[in-house]
Amino acid sequence: MEQAERVVALITEVTGTELAGAYLHGSAVLGGLRPASDVDILAVTRRSLTEDQRRALIAGLLPISGSAVGARPVELTVVVQAAVRPWRYPPTGDFRYGEWLRADYEAGLIPAPEPMPGLALEAAVALAGDRTLAGLPPAQVLDPVPTELLFRAGVDGIPGLLADLAEDTRNVLLTLARIWTTLATGTIVAKDTAADWALARLAPEHRPVLAFARDLYLTTSYADESWSDELKAQVGPHVDAVLARIGGLRDAGRQ
Repeated sequence: MEQAERVVALITEVTGTELAGAYLHGSAVLGGLRPASDVDILAVTRRSLTEDQRRALIAGLLPISGSAVGARPVELTVVVQAAVRPWRYPPTGDFRYGEWLRADYEAGLIPAPEPMPGLALEAAVALAGDRTLAGLPPAQVLDPVPTELLFRAGVDGIPGLLADLAEDTRNVLLTLARIWTTLATGTIVAKDTAADWALARLAPEHRPVLAFARDLYLTTSYADESWSDELKAQVGPHVDAVLARIGGLRDAGRQ
């Protein structure tokens, strides 16, 4: 994958011998990239990035990532190995680039270390996928992610997902389905696989919007996406039904 290679060449140039390893995660290792998939990369370093290194990564990623340059969006997470070995919650990420913040980066935003609950999910997928782009294999750099952290990361991410529901309906519905699947099975699967699992367990009236989101994921870019008024009206009840199932599993886990 040429784009991933360019990102890793940039990371290697910027971090040098401080790079312990860089790994694919996300759709690339969970069934393959889809029309709207990001290129998700997790990089593990031996120390925190300097201000100059953060600026260099942003400057190098802007011309590599996103439709503005005719490419897939890149999501790059950098974590210091000592911050997650051993695991603690919430884990602290050292740097994150995401295309949704492009305007902020172009205006001068430089990502700083911050709590990143979802980092536990990213690391778990990187470990399972075992797709090393640079450095040591992930199992030599990261400890296995405790199941409890995966559950907490999924549940704690729900408020942020709901805030994006109107603007990012497809992704939010699929991610909620994956959270439900992970809580129920202890595994992280591709979004379309999670949707299939959830569809088999939903009442018939709550299935159409998730089936549509799954089909969009498999076939359609965001630019070509369109939701009918009838489907939009079903989104709220569907989300309520899925949240009720997630809540039941969460409460059961606390007993």
